[in-house]
Amino acid sequence: MPSWLRRAVHDPQSLAAQGVEDLAIVTGAAIGALDAVVRREEKWAGAWRQRLALVAAAGTARQAGRVEDEAELRDAVLLTRPGDDVGPAGRMLLAWRRLAGSPAEKLLTLMCIAFFQPITRAELSSFFGKEISGDLIGHLRGAKLIASGPRSPTPGAPYTYVTTKEFLLEFGLDTLRDLPDFEALEDAGLLSKEKLLAGDIMPGFSSPGGNNADADE
Repeated sequence: MPSWLRRAVHDPQSLAAQGVEDLAIVTGAAIGALDAVVRREEKWAGAWRQRLALVAAAGTARQAGRVEDEAELRDAVLLTRPGDDVGPAGRMLLAWRRLAGSPAEKLLTLMCIAFFQPITRAELSSFFGKEISGDLIGHLRGAKLIASGPRSPTPGAPYTYVTTKEFLLEFGLDTLRDLPDFEALEDAGLLSKEKLLAGDIMPGFSSPGGNNADADE
Protein backbone atom coordinates (compact mmCIF):
# COMPACT_ATOMS: atom_id res chain seq x y z
CA MET A 1 0.00 0.00 0.00
CA PRO A 2 1.55 3.39 -0.96
CA SER A 3 2.75 5.52 1.96
CA TRP A 4 0.60 8.47 0.84
CA LEU A 5 -2.51 6.30 1.16
CA ARG A 6 -1.44 4.88 4.52
CA ARG A 7 -1.12 8.44 5.82
CA ALA A 8 -4.85 8.90 5.24
CA VAL A 9 -5.37 6.77 8.38
CA HIS A 10 -4.67 9.28 11.13
CA ASP A 11 -4.24 6.74 13.94
CA PRO A 12 -3.12 3.36 12.51
CA GLN A 13 -2.54 1.95 15.99
CA SER A 14 -6.24 2.25 16.73
CA LEU A 15 -6.93 -0.38 14.07
CA ALA A 16 -5.15 -3.02 16.14
CA ALA A 17 -8.14 -3.22 18.47
CA GLN A 18 -10.65 -3.60 15.64
CA GLY A 19 -12.26 -6.83 14.54
CA VAL A 20 -11.67 -8.56 11.21
CA GLU A 21 -14.90 -7.11 9.78
CA ASP A 22 -13.88 -3.52 10.58
CA LEU A 23 -10.41 -4.08 9.16
CA ALA A 24 -11.93 -5.53 6.01
CA ILE A 25 -14.05 -2.40 5.55
CA VAL A 26 -11.02 -0.13 5.96
CA THR A 27 -8.99 -2.31 3.59
CA GLY A 28 -11.78 -2.32 1.01
CA ALA A 29 -12.07 1.46 1.16
CA ALA A 30 -8.31 1.88 0.74
CA ILE A 31 -8.16 -0.52 -2.20
CA GLY A 32 -11.18 1.18 -3.77
CA ALA A 33 -9.44 4.56 -3.56
CA LEU A 34 -6.24 3.10 -4.97
CA ASP A 35 -8.15 1.39 -7.78
CA ALA A 36 -9.69 4.72 -8.81
CA VAL A 37 -6.22 6.28 -9.04
CA VAL A 38 -4.87 3.38 -11.09
CA ARG A 39 -7.75 3.47 -13.57
CA ARG A 40 -7.32 7.20 -14.25
CA GLU A 41 -4.04 6.46 -16.06
CA GLU A 42 -2.29 9.64 -14.95
CA LYS A 43 0.84 10.74 -16.83
CA TRP A 44 3.03 9.62 -13.94
CA ALA A 45 1.34 6.21 -13.73
CA GLY A 46 4.00 4.47 -15.83
CA ALA A 47 6.81 5.41 -13.44
CA TRP A 48 4.63 4.49 -10.46
CA ARG A 49 3.83 1.07 -11.96
CA GLN A 50 7.51 0.36 -12.57
CA ARG A 51 8.32 1.32 -8.98
CA LEU A 52 5.57 -0.99 -7.69
CA ALA A 53 6.90 -3.75 -9.94
CA LEU A 54 10.34 -3.41 -8.32
CA VAL A 55 8.84 -3.55 -4.82
CA ALA A 56 6.72 -6.57 -5.75
CA ALA A 57 9.71 -8.36 -7.28
CA ALA A 58 11.74 -7.77 -4.13
CA GLY A 59 8.89 -9.18 -2.04
CA THR A 60 8.62 -12.22 -4.29
CA ALA A 61 12.38 -12.76 -4.05
CA ARG A 62 12.19 -12.75 -0.23
CA GLN A 63 9.26 -15.17 -0.27
CA ALA A 64 11.27 -17.47 -2.53
CA GLY A 65 14.23 -17.39 -0.13
CA ARG A 66 16.46 -15.27 -2.38
CA VAL A 67 18.79 -12.58 -1.05
CA GLU A 68 18.53 -9.91 -3.77
CA ASP A 69 17.16 -6.54 -2.63
CA GLU A 70 15.58 -3.88 -4.84
CA ALA A 71 18.92 -2.40 -5.96
CA GLU A 72 20.31 -5.82 -6.91
CA LEU A 73 17.16 -6.75 -8.81
CA ARG A 74 17.30 -3.48 -10.74
CA ASP A 75 21.01 -3.92 -11.49
CA ALA A 76 20.43 -7.48 -12.72
CA VAL A 77 18.32 -6.00 -15.52
CA LEU A 78 19.89 -2.61 -16.20
CA LEU A 79 23.53 -3.75 -16.11
CA THR A 80 22.98 -6.68 -18.48
CA ARG A 81 23.48 -6.27 -22.21
CA PRO A 82 20.39 -6.70 -24.42
CA GLY A 83 19.85 -10.36 -25.22
CA ASP A 84 21.93 -11.68 -22.31
CA ASP A 85 20.38 -13.82 -19.60
CA VAL A 86 19.41 -11.64 -16.64
CA GLY A 87 19.29 -14.64 -14.31
CA PRO A 88 16.48 -15.78 -11.97
CA ALA A 89 16.38 -12.50 -10.04
CA GLY A 90 16.25 -10.40 -13.19
CA ARG A 91 13.49 -12.58 -14.63
CA MET A 92 11.41 -11.94 -11.51
CA LEU A 93 11.66 -8.19 -12.07
CA LEU A 94 10.94 -8.45 -15.80
CA ALA A 95 7.86 -10.56 -15.08
CA TRP A 96 6.50 -7.99 -12.63
CA ARG A 97 7.31 -5.18 -15.09
CA ARG A 98 5.29 -6.90 -17.80
CA LEU A 99 2.43 -7.41 -15.39
CA ALA A 100 2.61 -3.80 -14.17
CA GLY A 101 2.17 -2.65 -17.75
CA SER A 102 -0.98 -4.73 -18.13
CA PRO A 103 -4.50 -3.32 -17.77
CA ALA A 104 -5.71 -3.26 -14.17
CA GLU A 105 -8.58 -5.65 -14.93
CA LYS A 106 -6.20 -8.26 -16.33
CA LEU A 107 -3.87 -7.95 -13.33
CA LEU A 108 -6.67 -8.20 -10.75
CA THR A 109 -8.31 -11.12 -12.55
CA LEU A 110 -5.06 -13.07 -12.71
CA MET A 111 -4.27 -12.44 -9.04
CA CYS A 112 -7.81 -13.45 -8.03
CA ILE A 113 -7.47 -16.72 -9.94
CA ALA A 114 -4.08 -17.34 -8.34
CA PHE A 115 -5.36 -16.87 -4.80
CA PHE A 116 -8.83 -18.44 -5.10
CA GLN A 117 -8.44 -21.20 -7.68
CA PRO A 118 -10.24 -23.21 -8.89
CA ILE A 119 -12.72 -20.43 -9.69
CA THR A 120 -15.32 -19.95 -12.42
CA ARG A 121 -15.83 -16.89 -14.60
CA ALA A 122 -19.18 -16.30 -12.92
CA GLU A 123 -17.49 -16.31 -9.51
CA LEU A 124 -14.89 -13.84 -10.76
CA SER A 125 -17.68 -11.63 -12.08
CA SER A 126 -19.48 -11.83 -8.73
CA PHE A 127 -16.34 -10.63 -6.95
CA PHE A 128 -15.69 -7.70 -9.30
CA GLY A 129 -19.35 -6.69 -9.54
CA LYS A 130 -19.30 -6.83 -13.35
CA GLU A 131 -18.94 -9.47 -16.01
CA ILE A 132 -15.44 -10.72 -16.71
CA SER A 133 -15.29 -11.06 -20.48
CA GLY A 134 -14.48 -14.24 -22.30
CA ASP A 135 -11.91 -12.25 -24.28
CA LEU A 136 -9.97 -11.50 -21.10
CA ILE A 137 -10.05 -15.14 -20.04
CA GLY A 138 -9.01 -16.11 -23.56
CA HIS A 139 -6.07 -13.70 -23.44
CA LEU A 140 -4.83 -15.17 -20.16
CA ARG A 141 -5.24 -18.67 -21.56
CA GLY A 142 -3.44 -17.71 -24.75
CA ALA A 143 -0.53 -16.46 -22.66
CA LYS A 144 -0.58 -19.87 -20.89
CA LEU A 145 -0.93 -18.17 -17.52
CA ILE A 146 -4.20 -19.98 -16.73
CA ALA A 147 -5.84 -23.21 -17.85
CA SER A 148 -9.16 -24.99 -17.40
CA GLY A 149 -9.56 -26.71 -14.06
CA PRO A 150 -12.20 -29.19 -12.91
CA ARG A 151 -15.82 -28.45 -13.70
CA SER A 152 -17.68 -26.69 -10.93
CA PRO A 153 -20.36 -28.64 -9.03
CA THR A 154 -22.71 -25.67 -9.49
CA PRO A 155 -25.65 -25.83 -11.95
CA GLY A 156 -24.48 -26.07 -15.54
CA ALA A 157 -21.09 -27.46 -14.42
CA PRO A 158 -19.07 -24.51 -15.79
CA TYR A 159 -15.33 -24.79 -16.17
CA THR A 160 -13.13 -23.45 -13.42
CA TYR A 161 -9.79 -21.79 -14.02
CA VAL A 162 -6.44 -22.41 -12.38
CA THR A 163 -2.94 -21.02 -12.83
CA THR A 164 -0.28 -23.01 -14.67
CA LYS A 165 3.37 -23.97 -14.36
CA GLU A 166 4.04 -21.16 -16.84
CA PHE A 167 2.47 -18.74 -14.33
CA LEU A 168 4.94 -19.90 -11.67
CA LEU A 169 7.86 -19.67 -14.08
CA GLU A 170 6.78 -16.24 -15.29
CA PHE A 171 6.93 -14.84 -11.77
CA GLY A 172 9.89 -16.85 -10.49
CA LEU A 173 7.83 -18.89 -8.03
CA ASP A 174 8.32 -22.50 -6.97
CA THR A 175 4.79 -22.90 -5.63
CA LEU A 176 1.73 -20.74 -5.08
CA ARG A 177 2.70 -20.47 -1.43
CA ASP A 178 5.54 -18.22 -2.57
CA LEU A 179 3.01 -15.55 -3.54
CA PRO A 180 3.47 -12.44 -1.36
CA ASP A 181 1.41 -12.60 1.86
CA PHE A 182 -0.15 -15.98 0.95
CA GLU A 183 0.48 -17.52 4.37
CA ALA A 184 -0.55 -14.34 6.21
CA LEU A 185 -3.85 -14.25 4.33
CA GLU A 186 -4.35 -17.96 4.95
CA ASP A 187 -3.66 -17.60 8.69
CA ALA A 188 -6.15 -14.72 8.86
CA GLY A 189 -8.81 -16.88 7.24
CA LEU A 190 -9.09 -14.58 4.21
CA LEU A 191 -8.24 -17.15 1.53
CA SER A 192 -11.81 -18.37 1.42
CA LYS A 193 -13.78 -18.37 -1.82
CA GLU A 194 -16.99 -18.69 0.20
CA LYS A 195 -16.21 -15.49 2.13
CA LEU A 196 -15.18 -13.79 -1.10
CA LEU A 197 -18.47 -14.55 -2.84
CA ALA A 198 -20.49 -13.67 0.26
CA GLY A 199 -18.89 -10.21 0.30
CA ASP A 200 -17.09 -10.84 3.59
CA ILE A 201 -13.69 -10.06 2.05
CA MET A 202 -13.11 -6.42 1.14
CA PRO A 203 -16.80 -5.42 1.25
CA GLY A 204 -17.44 -2.39 -0.92
CA PHE A 205 -14.69 -3.31 -3.36
CA SER A 206 -17.20 -5.11 -5.56
CA SER A 207 -20.46 -3.37 -6.26
CA PRO A 208 -23.72 -5.07 -5.28
CA GLY A 209 -26.03 -6.31 -7.95
CA GLY A 210 -23.27 -7.16 -10.41
CA ASN A 211 -24.05 -9.35 -13.37
CA ASN A 212 -23.09 -12.97 -13.24
CA ALA A 213 -21.28 -14.22 -16.26
CA ASP A 214 -22.78 -16.95 -18.35
CA ALA A 215 -21.37 -20.41 -17.87
CA ASP A 216 -18.29 -20.95 -20.01
CA GLU A 217 -18.38 -23.27 -22.94
